[in-house]
Amino acid sequence: MHPSAPSPAWAAPDQSPLDVLIVGAGLSGIGAASALQQGCPGKRYAILEARERLGGTWDLFRYPGIRSDSDMYTLGYSFRPWLDAKAIADGPAILDYVRSTARENGIEPHIRYGHKVVGASWCSQQALWTVEAQLASGEKRTVQARFLYLCSGYYSYDEAYRPRFEGEDGFAGRIVQPQFWPEDLDYSGKQVVVVGSGATAVTVVPAMSERAAHVTMLQRSPTYVVARPSRYRFAERMRRLFPEQLAYGLTRWRVIGESMFLYWLARSKPELVKQKIVEMAGQQLGSQEAAAAHFTPSYKPWDQRVCVVPDGDLFKAVRKGRASVVTDRIARFTPGGIQLESGRELPADLVVMATGLTLKLFGGATLVVDGRVIDPSRAMSYKGMMLSGVPNCALAFGYTNASWTLKADLTAAWVCRLLRHMDARGQAIAVAHRDPQVPEAPFLDFNSGYVERARHILPKQGARKPWQVYQNYLRDLLTIRYGRIDDGVLRFGAQGAMP
Repeated sequence: MHPSAPSPAWAAPDQSPLDVLIVGAGLSGIGAASALQQGCPGKRYAILEARERLGGTWDLFRYPGIRSDSDMYTLGYSFRPWLDAKAIADGPAILDYVRSTARENGIEPHIRYGHKVVGASWCSQQALWTVEAQLASGEKRTVQARFLYLCSGYYSYDEAYRPRFEGEDGFAGRIVQPQFWPEDLDYSGKQVVVVGSGATAVTVVPAMSERAAHVTMLQRSPTYVVARPSRYRFAERMRRLFPEQLAYGLTRWRVIGESMFLYWLARSKPELVKQKIVEMAGQQLGSQEAAAAHFTPSYKPWDQRVCVVPDGDLFKAVRKGRASVVTDRIARFTPGGIQLESGRELPADLVVMATGLTLKLFGGATLVVDGRVIDPSRAMSYKGMMLSGVPNCALAFGYTNASWTLKADLTAAWVCRLLRHMDARGQAIAVAHRDPQVPEAPFLDFNSGYVERARHILPKQGARKPWQVYQNYLRDLLTIRYGRIDDGVLRFGAQGAMP
């Protein structure tokens, strides 16, 4: 066991409450546990994981080509260097990275698998969360903790967005969703249509084109797609020159700087950046006409996420004739394929519905505070890490314009600072109450389909700090890592009553 890891703790009925209960054993949850062991080594904690294995997204998704859509120098943890040669890594490599992090840091004994959190109730009199988890057998268990740390992500593992179309019942082929990829699916030599144009679609298409007869990416509208090398030469040079952790840190900061500059440029000069992205797509395709038709979105760069394809694999598949892109709408399914609104019919033996995620907060659990059910849509986000009116509870929520882990790392370190601050002052409760004078804004300044469909369940952000949700790592670094814990907004109190 890692020397900094406390002995495994699980709150049986006769045991005292845990100090921290982490929900979710994915990338965020394992990072949270690692930070807790380093920053608060005396704390007793456990992780509840609904599934039977750790890894979260990287264990759930099994579709062809599954990989990161961010570089691993920022999607990886700040404390554990990413040593693989590929900066844009495949799913199995990322899963191994998360698992080995848990194993090497002695985190695995703290995980309770098959425990789906269905509810959590806070009592100010006790200054405790009572969390209810359901097992696969239907049995329910409860555990108490002083602090609840939600690392369960923001989408449903049980349901993906799946529009229905006329004629599906008469389709002679098979329809599948990437999130629930069948293990027995053999698409060798088949005509495949992938419906969608987001990160999943641009991953699935080139991967499936290696075995399928042909793959068509059918999109209602174009997405920004940028080719990037799968290997980062700067990282390789740093590893030759410096010790492992230093080389990783230098690479990480360079990538962060480059990403922030490109995002700033895209938002300040959108037409120039749009022109350049489309021009690069045309160069990759060998046809500016094709780029104009199928890779020129109607929206500005970063109004929705920009998709990255390693080594231009999507463009290569199209250029070599193994794949094609069609921009049209589905009129109906036919026995042999898909009829488009333009009148064209796409032949298909297999249709892959890469149509997006269904957002779900807290893993679907219900939060109750002193008998009041929390409606997250009526709450305001405090520094993007807590919800107004919800005490002793943090949630990991990453960036939309950069790697998820960058914000998750900052949040984990801040939670440790908060716990140390409370311990030093003998405080049992920390809560941020919403200021009615602060104008509200959407939690995510982003208009992707999955976000738009979930506006009604997402919390709000405020028009000024500390209620604003910055999509800016450097700004968050200064605010979260170095800003005061006792900032006049976060209120503290002793056990017995809500401060």
